[in-house]
Amino acid sequence: MKKQILISETSKETRIAILEDGELVEFFVEKPEHYRMVGNIYKGKVENVIDAIQAAFVDIGYHYNAFLPFSEMDDPASVSAMIESIVRDGEDETTTRTRRKKPHPNNSIGLKKDQEILVQVIKEPFAQKGPRVTTDLSIPGRFLVLVPNQEYVGISKKISRRDEKKRLRQVVYDLKPKNFGLIIRTVAEGQDEKVIKNDLNDLLQKWNQLEARVKNEPAPVCAYRDMEITSMVIRDLLTPDIDQIIVDSKSLYKKLYAYIKSVSPQFVKKISYHSSRNPLFYEYKVEKEFEKSLNKKVWLKSGGFIVIEHTEAMTTIDVNSGKFIGKKDHERNSLKINLEASKEIARQLRLRDIGGLIVIDYIDMEDDENRQKVYHELKRALYQDRAKVALSPISNFGLLEMTRQRTRVNLLYSVSEECPLCHGSGRISSKESVVTKIEGWFRRFKVSSKSKRLAIHLHPVMYEYIQNSTNNVMRKIQWHNFLRIKIVEDASVPVDDFRVYLAKTGEDITDQY
Repeated sequence: MKKQILISETSKETRIAILEDGELVEFFVEKPEHYRMVGNIYKGKVENVIDAIQAAFVDIGYHYNAFLPFSEMDDPASVSAMIESIVRDGEDETTTRTRRKKPHPNNSIGLKKDQEILVQVIKEPFAQKGPRVTTDLSIPGRFLVLVPNQEYVGISKKISRRDEKKRLRQVVYDLKPKNFGLIIRTVAEGQDEKVIKNDLNDLLQKWNQLEARVKNEPAPVCAYRDMEITSMVIRDLLTPDIDQIIVDSKSLYKKLYAYIKSVSPQFVKKISYHSSRNPLFYEYKVEKEFEKSLNKKVWLKSGGFIVIEHTEAMTTIDVNSGKFIGKKDHERNSLKINLEASKEIARQLRLRDIGGLIVIDYIDMEDDENRQKVYHELKRALYQDRAKVALSPISNFGLLEMTRQRTRVNLLYSVSEECPLCHGSGRISSKESVVTKIEGWFRRFKVSSKSKRLAIHLHPVMYEYIQNSTNNVMRKIQWHNFLRIKIVEDASVPVDDFRVYLAKTGEDITDQY
């Protein structure tokens, strides 16, 4: 299987696409104005403890308090001791810290209002909900994960060779500092002691910086910030099975090249700069697949289709026969569509990053054996998914219930915003995404046309956004493409769209490129 990572940077967004055999399977979006929170460690202050829901709410400096379930906590004594030991500058170094059992869900956790604790974000905030946090801290590196206040050494299950596991364990045991646990990551396989030691030193330096912030700054404060998503993808996903990394921004290419060279120099040959005049995502047909991922309806090759609906409580997926006309009996037709739908559903869950409770309504099948085939097909298709999933067999009603780990915000909500007219009943492209579309359009136009003078018509809301943009978006577009573009305010244009006309003739050429 050929795996590629494509990274495209525009003035408002950085988009990352992961392809497997040319097919889009994962998509990440990073906006400079919206930093990701998962992985960040905060010195927070307990705002409220509610035994009835077995959770506490912690002020970490965000708009909404973070949600801390009791199940995500160690013993409260060890929670407070971590900050105390940092502030006292390690007075209790001789004390052996061991991992404590999680409290029983029926017992009060013993937290108090205004108590200061260290927490790490494990789920991004969404809508009116604050981020979900845990007191089990960890700092990931390229080859190791540093786990403070622990003494164990763990190793990735994906490293299968016993001799390599034994070697890595011995190397890490020899390097492991006191009062720190370490987890050996999959990409550490085959690495020598010097490389692993450098990674450990980098992690310890980050921990020392965290300690300094905890000592010197009052709560709430972000004591450690994880990498931006671009570097995170390289750190976590750059494995030997990745064939190519292609970047269309020179500055970002140089940054990632230097990072890869420092942590995994053997992979340097895999990264390249996209110098073609055609946009990167356009050339690899990512744009079309991305646009499809925002639609509710997804067509299957057989003529059937699936419909994906998001609700507050869950995501529902409906499988339909559509245009499919089989030559066999209904049961076999249903089985064929359901099997094909299972593969596409697994891809869409990864691509859209759908998490939480998911209910799939398959086409009815009478035969229990056929239901088992569909269940195992979905399970097999989800094997490539890095998120944790749990499935239940198909019920008598043709429904399959499953859960998928949710850490990031669903792709749909990352690239769209609430419509000011329908207040959430429908979605429109975000302003940043419209700017990205505009940039892509003019790049395609420049490749195919010699015209120099154009006029772009925008909805008043979009017109104001671009005019007030701090980085002169349209000026950059004109400069990069050697064009003269007049911006026209036009209320007849949809708020998330644009129209482009030739200045000389007034011809609408939007749909031609």
